[in-house]
Amino acid sequence: MSLLNIFLDDGGVITDKQQRAAEFGRLVGDCFVPLLGGTEGAWTRAHRAVVDWLADAQSASALAAADFAGFYRAYQLRWVAGMCELLDLPTPPEEECLDLAYHALAWITRRIHAALPGAVEAIRLLHCQGYALHTVSGACSLELAGALEGMGVRHCFGRLYGADLINTFKEGPEYYARLFADVGVQPEEALVVDDSADATRWAARLGARTVLIGSSPYSQTGITSHLGSLSELPAFLRQWV
Repeated sequence: MSLLNIFLDDGGVITDKQQRAAEFGRLVGDCFVPLLGGTEGAWTRAHRAVVDWLADAQSASALAAADFAGFYRAYQLRWVAGMCELLDLPTPPEEECLDLAYHALAWITRRIHAALPGAVEAIRLLHCQGYALHTVSGACSLELAGALEGMGVRHCFGRLYGADLINTFKEGPEYYARLFADVGVQPEEALVVDDSADATRWAARLGARTVLIGSSPYSQTGITSHLGSLSELPAFLRQWV
């Protein structure tokens, strides 16, 4: 069994970000219509409008929080309440809004099909080869669990980070320091695979090995290792580790 712990980002490494967002929007109506009424198309339009509103600078400022838990709670409350307002539906009490949001996130993510070509096969192969796999995402572990369950590979992973598990935004080296401490590994025992050059630099600063996924030429990234997709990782590791 290998001692190397591999930490995989989700969007851009395992899943296609644009496809995932499109399918999420389409499934919002399927989830909420049986719960609160309305039409599927109306829910999809409301979801897109609220997400766009939450992404603008003024709304982002209103969501500012000292930690990830506070931000995530506020975001989900505004997501459900905002959609209800646009659809002229009564806004449920706060705790009910949160229950609806978490139910929807789990239900929807399990039904999204947005895996990048070869990603599922690579995950299964790495798992069979004895690597300890974890996710290393800025999202919530609830959403990651749903996505991986939908792909049939949840059993291949240990901890699903999930900024919520360490209550730290994925915005600097502190995220990785807390993550490695939570797993109980030294940075030198970790390989971080991400599609963000900033993320790989933050992890490398602590001593972790890194692989940047994407189409940017190696000479423009300054990253030690660069692959076009996750599907290339098993073969790369056979030569590298």
